[in-house]
Amino acid sequence: MPTLPSGREPHQHRAMAESFGSDPDRYDRTRPRYPDAMVAAIVAASPGPDVLDVGCGTGISSRQFRAAGCRVLGVDVDARMAGFARRSGVEVEVAAFEAWDPVGRVFDAVVAGQTWHWVDPVAGAAAAARVLRPGGRLAPFWNVFRPPPEVARAFSAVHRKVMPGSPLDPWAAPALDGYSTLLTRAVAGIRQVDAFGEPEQWRFDWERSYTRDEWLDQLPTGGVAAQLSATELEELLAGTGAAIDAMGGGFTMGYATVVLAAARTGPA
Repeated sequence: MPTLPSGREPHQHRAMAESFGSDPDRYDRTRPRYPDAMVAAIVAASPGPDVLDVGCGTGISSRQFRAAGCRVLGVDVDARMAGFARRSGVEVEVAAFEAWDPVGRVFDAVVAGQTWHWVDPVAGAAAAARVLRPGGRLAPFWNVFRPPPEVARAFSAVHRKVMPGSPLDPWAAPALDGYSTLLTRAVAGIRQVDAFGEPEQWRFDWERSYTRDEWLDQLPTGGVAAQLSATELEELLAGTGAAIDAMGGGFTMGYATVVLAAARTGPA
């Protein structure tokens, strides 16, 4: 789950939000994709194929929507991530979504994979309303870890050892509990704009198996790693690797992909 320092709203943590572009190749290689059933559901609920991908990053979700037959434009604040996405064939414009100028363009869906919490919830919903056709969908979504209990315990023990007393242990409680706060913020922002129907939550459960090396390869791309010193990150990688070795060298991670879907009402 997003692991954020306390004291500010998530979208105010710009340094963390932009830390993910430090290694776009690793990010694109290791970050999990999204269920095809989720992509199909968003496409089916939208009035047409024109998709705006907010915070598109390296283009992971953009490519999935494009493979489903959509015309996709990405917007991302990080030029490094946008550059990678362009090399994979995704059209991207560099800007913060709240300040982005659509130049009169409109879309059938505004999506955001793992990024809507970095957007101001009210200004972002208002920006989405301005570019959506009537009946178009605002549909941010997140992959949420659902580890087996023994995996959560082992990973939590490593985090407590590396960061004793820190509140940044993502394994200490069910990740869906943490995401409920983000979803509540997003829903409140959508309601405040008063341009959408009542938001719905959709959920898609799936699993992915990881080897030790695959999990350690993606670990530095998470929000916790962005807040660690080089020494702490090295300790976290070593401890996590040892924990996976003790499980036999691999494990299966459960995921819940949660979508917040709201239909644009009234005239564009």
